[in-house]
Amino acid sequence: MHKTLSAVFAFGLLALTACARAEHPPRNADPAVWVVRDADTTIYLFGTVHILKPDVVWFDDEVKAAFDRSDELVTEMVAPSPAEMAGLVAQLAYNPDGPTVSEQLAPADRDRFLAALKREGVAQEPLDHFDPWLAGIQLSVAPLDRLGYKADSGAETVLERAAKAQGKRISGLETPAQQLGYFDAMPKRLQIAFLNDTVSELPGLEKSFRTLLVSWSRGKTEAIGREMNGSLEKTPELAGILLYQRNERWAQWIAQRMAQPGTVFVAVGAGHLAGKGSVQEDLAKRGFSARRISKRDFGLK
Repeated sequence: MHKTLSAVFAFGLLALTACARAEHPPRNADPAVWVVRDADTTIYLFGTVHILKPDVVWFDDEVKAAFDRSDELVTEMVAPSPAEMAGLVAQLAYNPDGPTVSEQLAPADRDRFLAALKREGVAQEPLDHFDPWLAGIQLSVAPLDRLGYKADSGAETVLERAAKAQGKRISGLETPAQQLGYFDAMPKRLQIAFLNDTVSELPGLEKSFRTLLVSWSRGKTEAIGREMNGSLEKTPELAGILLYQRNERWAQWIAQRMAQPGTVFVAVGAGHLAGKGSVQEDLAKRGFSARRISKRDFGLK
């Protein structure tokens, strides 16, 4: 998350509890994969992390086997070129004549925001002339980028490269404009709350993100669900926009795709496949069962 602006990625960083025990993520990861299958259709579900360090090994074992058996790759969105993304951001979020971000914040929040920019090495100009939601996303990504987590090593980028090399069809559940639009359509009060929450979580961000990566690396989706749901309860309006409503739409897409024969590898942010209101839960409501798979399903040791 190309430096993806995936909504759940940005939200997931904020949702993790900073007090959680932080461990060093294993370099050899074994993330979870599910399968939904009928007589002539197989859809694999894989929960991704949008930015990773280059030395994390995860694209092997059952993940690679499921991918290799698939005819097409479906991600949250197909990454646009940097120029296209910059144009979308400018169109939706740039406000050269409106009040600046700092002017829209309460005095105490403004002081914390400006201090965070300075601490993270993010220039106040021109960020101050964008919408608050974009400032929140930039601040949530900046420290992780500095710590060596890179979008080029993220799961979606790796999968897209592999799909192109194998000649697989690649498509997205959403467009970049849709993903940015979720934030841009938020009421200003919710955008400001999103930014303020981001600033308040920054001191514990590295620890929190490592905790998420440990759970993901070990395939502990229950832990991911607990980490996310605890904070989602505090922000139900934001959770509905960025997580639950999207899960419902994606489950509907998968249910409809099951009517067509073929094998599909669906890769979305790990938070969408964990906890209450997950894509798997929404699929179950539609009569489809998602089963967790392992190396044994592919004859691997």
